[in-house]
Amino acid sequence: MGRWVARTVDADVAFADRDPAVAAEAAEAVGGTTADLDGDDVFDVVVVAVPMSVIEDVIAEQAGRARHAIVDVAGEMATPIDAMAEHGPDLERASLHPLFAPENAPGTVAVVVDAGGPTIDSLLADLEDAENELVATTPEEHDRAMESVQAAAHAAIVAYGLARESVPEGFATPVSAALDDLLAQVTSGDPGVYAEIQDRFDGAETVADAAATIEEADPAELRELFAAARPEEDAAADADHPPDSEDDA
Repeated sequence: MGRWVARTVDADVAFADRDPAVAAEAAEAVGGTTADLDGDDVFDVVVVAVPMSVIEDVIAEQAGRARHAIVDVAGEMATPIDAMAEHGPDLERASLHPLFAPENAPGTVAVVVDAGGPTIDSLLADLEDAENELVATTPEEHDRAMESVQAAAHAAIVAYGLARESVPEGFATPVSAALDDLLAQVTSGDPGVYAEIQDRFDGAETVADAAATIEEADPAELRELFAAARPEEDAAADADHPPDSEDDA
């Protein structure tokens, strides 16, 4: 994700990593330079691209190297926003969450600007120039949404993968084939990233509770559960255009 930032912004960039070889590889890939992770040189903007489990510590260590602004792309927002306010109270501050893997850019980027200014404005303009869609949010709204669109979604897909059994070739349905594609997408990613999401956000428990509810439901209850599970926009469309007859229903 640090490479994605470097490719997207119109600026000279330097990479620092606990493994200098990783920083050197990233710098070579995007035409940047390297910096000592423990150095005292400063930069106009410090962008922290690290796992959620260490975001607070890294912000505390690196905020003093920012001349104008500090930004994170960890994937959670409440914790880094608080940490940046504590360790960089005089800096421009923003939390970004690209809702895509770097190789799938451009895409939607959730944005919280905690303390704005010209440097953050310029960075966001670069993101938009690269055809990303910026969605302004709050830390609370973002983190609550991630419980559904990341933690619960990933848990449901992996649970399907663990629960499914081998079937003869040709027995796939459109639904199972779509789930197989999603399972392949999820399991081809970095398992450490998915583990971080499950550890940080609730979601798996609600999926388990929902599965138990389905398992225990009688046929009438199942009909109600299926109706309740429909996407809100589909349910709204049906409300606007009710069936013409009982057969249509």
